[in-house]
Amino acid sequence: MLLSALAAADPSAPPSIQDAQEKAENAAGWVEENWSTWLAVGLRVLLILVIATVLRHFIRKAITKFIERMNRTAPALDGTALGGLLVNAERRRQRSEAIGSVLRSVASFVILGTAALMILGAFEIDLAPLLASAGVAGVALGFGARNLVTDFLSGVFMIIEDQYGVGDSIDAGVASGEVIEVGLRVTKLRGDNGEIWYVRNGEVKRIGNLSQGWATAMVDVSVRPDEDLEKVRATLVEVGEELAKEEPWNERLWGPVEVLGLDAVYLDSMVVRVSAKTMPGKALGVERELRWRIKQAFDAAGIRIVGGVPPVAAEDAGPDPAAGVAAPSAYASPTSPQSVAATPIAPPPNLAK
Repeated sequence: MLLSALAAADPSAPPSIQDAQEKAENAAGWVEENWSTWLAVGLRVLLILVIATVLRHFIRKAITKFIERMNRTAPALDGTALGGLLVNAERRRQRSEAIGSVLRSVASFVILGTAALMILGAFEIDLAPLLASAGVAGVALGFGARNLVTDFLSGVFMIIEDQYGVGDSIDAGVASGEVIEVGLRVTKLRGDNGEIWYVRNGEVKRIGNLSQGWATAMVDVSVRPDEDLEKVRATLVEVGEELAKEEPWNERLWGPVEVLGLDAVYLDSMVVRVSAKTMPGKALGVERELRWRIKQAFDAAGIRIVGGVPPVAAEDAGPDPAAGVAAPSAYASPTSPQSVAATPIAPPPNLAK
């Protein structure tokens, strides 16, 4: 007992075997009491991770298969010249990949975020302050970055709806040109003069795509009112048939050149309209070629275009009879103020005597 009292009095003395045995028994009891809780929490966390991983894998795989099915699906026009431009395989592939990437990212974010919150809940961590802080931060971010969110959502719907793609010529209202890059926030356009326009997707209110479907080449020909309309029509039809048979215009023309008739009649001219359906983006070149050929054909057929008639010289009317007449003068009238002011003053009568 004396040794036990001395050991208790001296804290620097090494623990006895009895103390170590008591501590081991206490630790074993604590572990025995809590091991079931640890095991339950660990199994719950493991189950959450396994379910999240499997769910994420299957959802991403389903999205990938859905995108592949979209690539294999083609409208009824596919296989034709018109359908080839409307539903281009490479363009469809790029659009599908962009949509799939966005959907896979959203699915991964939702699944992993939900799993993280469930794991925190398994450890009995109070999520109310965290969710409240996240809600406040989300509202602040929404107000501060509302333009960014608008641009992002607009870009997603533009890609999903296939409003335009790389290589298309579009009119976006704020700018126009050829699309060189399509992003979820910004679209890059190459202007007619070579400049690059950065257009925010949220700022685009309307889109005019000049590269989808087909274009129309429209040419107005002005002739004199006394020309034979049947001769004019026959000449224009012949020009259109010859143009449709030659390279490369036979590929750019998607329909016959049609003479629509008289578009306007004036006192000194008649306007005949010619129209043709062309490949997208090729209407301007077809119009220029049509004007060139129409001018040559009209010259060969003797049809005069308004503006090509030389002015008629005026007839010689002889010398002007009033050319030698001097301009009238105010001093010619003796009663005019100028003549009275210039007349010498007469001397007084007394001096005259």
